[in-house]
Amino acid sequence: MGTILTKKKSSKKKWIIGIIILVVLGGIITAVVMKSDSDAMRVEAEKVTRATVVHKVNASGTIQPETEIKISATISAWITELNVEEGDHVVQGQHLISLDEKQVRALYEQAKSSVKSAKASLRQINAQKDRVESLYAQKLVSEQELESITAQYELAESQLEQVQAALESREDELAKTRILSPQEGTVTMVNKELGEMALGSIFQADVLMMVSDLNQMEVVVDVNENDVVSVMVGDTSEIEIDAFQDTVFYGVVNEIAHVAQTAGFGTQEQVTNFEVKIRMIDVPDGIRPGMSATANIITDVRTDVISIPIQALTVRLEGAEKEKLEKGKGRRSKKKDKEEDSEDGKPKKTEMQEVVFVVSDTAFGGNPRGAKKEAQYALIKPVTIGISSDTHYEVLSGLEEDELIIVGGYRAISRDLKQNSEIDTGKNSKKKKEESDHE
Repeated sequence: MGTILTKKKSSKKKWIIGIIILVVLGGIITAVVMKSDSDAMRVEAEKVTRATVVHKVNASGTIQPETEIKISATISAWITELNVEEGDHVVQGQHLISLDEKQVRALYEQAKSSVKSAKASLRQINAQKDRVESLYAQKLVSEQELESITAQYELAESQLEQVQAALESREDELAKTRILSPQEGTVTMVNKELGEMALGSIFQADVLMMVSDLNQMEVVVDVNENDVVSVMVGDTSEIEIDAFQDTVFYGVVNEIAHVAQTAGFGTQEQVTNFEVKIRMIDVPDGIRPGMSATANIITDVRTDVISIPIQALTVRLEGAEKEKLEKGKGRRSKKKDKEEDSEDGKPKKTEMQEVVFVVSDTAFGGNPRGAKKEAQYALIKPVTIGISSDTHYEVLSGLEEDELIIVGGYRAISRDLKQNSEIDTGKNSKKKKEESDHE
């Protein structure tokens, strides 16, 4: 009985050892397979297509009326009437503000009286002049008396002109105590209250109120000096207003500043911008001056051009696309081309070039010995880029339609991928899965 039990235990132990050995062998095989698969860098790829590429210049700013008039007083006086409030609609010539006219009217009446006096004096001298001329014709007075009365008449005439000019000035001052609206629009700001002093000055205006035409609005944005060279008067713009969510308005560039506005001059944060004004085509109800807005100015549109996603473009050393794999070794040749040296024997300065990675079943210079049948390789292809949109570049040269290029991931494109890097686009995995499902 004991012998039978011993034999059963020995047999069971052998089975356990066998299972352990199989598990270990399976793990080793799996690790070898995974290591083999990990040699290929996993990437995302898509075909090169034709599309429309729209280049836009983005800038932020505020909304303001195209016509905005600041109303000021030209004389200093107390405000006696304030006939409008903020938000009121006014028409051209409407009475807005009255100023205290007591002093101005007194000066006006004084000038008016001076004119009457000057006219009376002129009439008197004119009568004397007529008598002297009559007597002179009869040779009863001397020529000297005639010249004297003529001079007095001219002097009286001149004095009348002076007091008449003074009267016109006083009349104008009196008229300006009643301030009228210069245009039709909306009162967007009132800076004074009834009873306050309006300070009149031609050198420094004391703004009493502001009248704006809210039917014609524009977006004033600051465009960076690097982008303003591509902006032209007449360019169409998409406008997004913070207060009107999920709504796009349209406008046209109607003015570009010729003088820059520089912020942080002389510091590392120095920024140079140019003011650009964009007239809105359709002005929504409820819009107010000062609202924040973002403008996307469309500077160029290219239709039916070869395009690539922005993330597909990267840079590599000039000449990197000529690097080959050493035959039978599966690694890149480090042989240096003597032609890269300049005439004085010193290495040429390293230049960078814009490139994309094309998916190929054949490595540049031929596949290495022992390469897998389904292996894929990334080949460097220099390209010439045109305009760009938010998502794509226009390709001027270097690529053809339907070529398969690598578009992700970011780290692979920007750093890891090199000429003839072995890659996995997922095609092989899909193929294996289809074969497994078929079985």
